Amino acid sequence: MSESLSSLEPATGTQFWQAPLSDVAAEVDRVAHAWPGWAARPLTVRVETMRRFANGVRAAADTLADRIARETGRPLWDAHGEVADVIACVDKAVSACSERAGQRRLEGALGARTALRHKPHGVLGIIGSHVRPAHISASHVVPALIAGNGVLLKPSEKTPATGEMLVSLFHEAGVPADLLRCVIGGMEAGEALVAHEAVRGILFTGTTRTGFAIARAMAERPDCLLALDMGGNNPIIAWDTPDLESAAALIVQSAFGAGGQHCLATRRLIVREGLREPLVAIIRDLADRLLIDHPHADPQPYMGPLIDMEAADGLTESFLWLMSNGGRPIKHMQRPFNGLPFVTPGIIDVTGMVDRPDVELLGPLLQLISVGTFEQAIAEANKTRFGLAAALIGGSPEQYDRFWSNARAGIVNWNRPTHALPRTSPIGGIGCSGNHRPGGQYAADNCAYPVVSTEVEQPRAALGVGLRPVETVADR
Repeated sequence: MSESLSSLEPATGTQFWQAPLSDVAAEVDRVAHAWPGWAARPLTVRVETMRRFANGVRAAADTLADRIARETGRPLWDAHGEVADVIACVDKAVSACSERAGQRRLEGALGARTALRHKPHGVLGIIGSHVRPAHISASHVVPALIAGNGVLLKPSEKTPATGEMLVSLFHEAGVPADLLRCVIGGMEAGEALVAHEAVRGILFTGTTRTGFAIARAMAERPDCLLALDMGGNNPIIAWDTPDLESAAALIVQSAFGAGGQHCLATRRLIVREGLREPLVAIIRDLADRLLIDHPHADPQPYMGPLIDMEAADGLTESFLWLMSNGGRPIKHMQRPFNGLPFVTPGIIDVTGMVDRPDVELLGPLLQLISVGTFEQAIAEANKTRFGLAAALIGGSPEQYDRFWSNARAGIVNWNRPTHALPRTSPIGGIGCSGNHRPGGQYAADNCAYPVVSTEVEQPRAALGVGLRPVETVADR
């Protein structure tokens, strides 16, 4: 095993960053010794520290955005948007902690009171994703620290430099160095983190395959919390709408934004047969106009490269496999820069395929399915083991009500992209997309557990039934 971990710039193929591998056991021990002192600090101190972190991110916004762009390949403007989300996640976490994990007290009869309070788990492991690596990591770390936990953040081995900088910004804001550690490593480091007996919870964002492996590893540890935020085979239904231009723009944003690498990206477009030709023509024209270039290019590109050559090779091979098994290409996927993981958007009609693979193809690949009725459209949308996001473009209010009621997904939108979410919303899916422990606004639920107490200052009790009569002296 290598003694260090390197990350590459996807847009150039050159080494961007390198650091020694972490000793996971030693890092866990440091956090395990540090977290009780942090948990004992007043909540106001923990919250104020997170606000200083937000200010530090704001001051370092250009540097952090540059690091995200270079390490992920995403355009600089997109990276700046992610930095803004990191800053915003502090206010969101503070609000969520108050609303969902705050203290409650009720006064009862005879001076009794009932209290609901929340305790931190202790040591939490956070395993991050290369997709939006700063925002996804921060959206777990911030509520975990507010709740009083110690944290080990293992960023994706593809974006470790972003994770390292994020942790440094927390330390500069006043988070004790032993309380929050950045674990540098690959799959072995993640496995060691999951297996360590001092880790009381794992918050994971990533592929379904890895999420399943973590769940199996923790199957005999029901005392530990496990929150899984995994992938999706997300559908959009396009139905009757007078504004085909806007519909096409929403679909392109959903399918090709962030290079299609976001877990909320659209993978399948389900369209009414009579709408297919005019709508697809506009989508194809828009996709042809998308600029694809390195993150700092001028003019600014819409898309950068995929995260690495393995991802790009796998996606183009998937496109060829679909073609070879009944798919009809509408827009061929191409590799515009030899030796680099740039991929142009691909669109393929898979209506005629007998067995369409139900997998998450992470990248700018949109599969088209034509249907005759709205009922068929909903059935196609639900023809997946995943259940992360779904959207309806067009249609009537009555059709949206039917779609919302029947769509099996944790996020259901109307005339918005599949990745459109308010900052105050939970984020998570069902089926193979998650285990009913969403993040976002509900991340506070995963970072502390409720403790209910009935409290009276002086003991008062008597047994009033089921006792023998008190014996008198004469009875003895």
